[in-house]
Amino acid sequence: MSNPQPGPGSDPVRLVAIRDTPLDVTEVLDALDDDGSGGLTLFVGKVRDHDGGKGVVGLGYSAHPTAAARLEDVCRRVAEEHDVRAVAAVHRVGELRIGDLAVVVATTAAHRGDAFAASRALIDTLKAEVPIWKHQLFDDDTEEWVGTP
Repeated sequence: MSNPQPGPGSDPVRLVAIRDTPLDVTEVLDALDDDGSGGLTLFVGKVRDHDGGKGVVGLGYSAHPTAAARLEDVCRRVAEEHDVRAVAAVHRVGELRIGDLAVVVATTAAHRGDAFAASRALIDTLKAEVPIWKHQLFDDDTEEWVGTP
């Protein structure tokens, strides 16, 4: 059986953004919509109220000026290394509250296994390579930077 791929000139990287406004899961799902995808996997990372045994009361994300380009590079690599039809990744910066969405990534593929593997690679590589840093404020008046060089 053939695995129909997007037509010539179709870019599998459909949505890549770093923004200081609330993230919208529907925007990501709409960007990846096509009739040839049998599987779509979505990961939504949100701000939780604890980390490392401490209560989190505030959180902010900062991004290096190259972060958007690095995020696009990660998306392109995932698209090349996995049998996917489409890829999307959006990350929030600025001050966030508990429960706010911090990151949304998704991939589509003809089959679920490929979509799961690609989405896992996408979020893991994003966290490891894209220069976005988290500043956490804890309920004991301490703070921590996460992901800084």
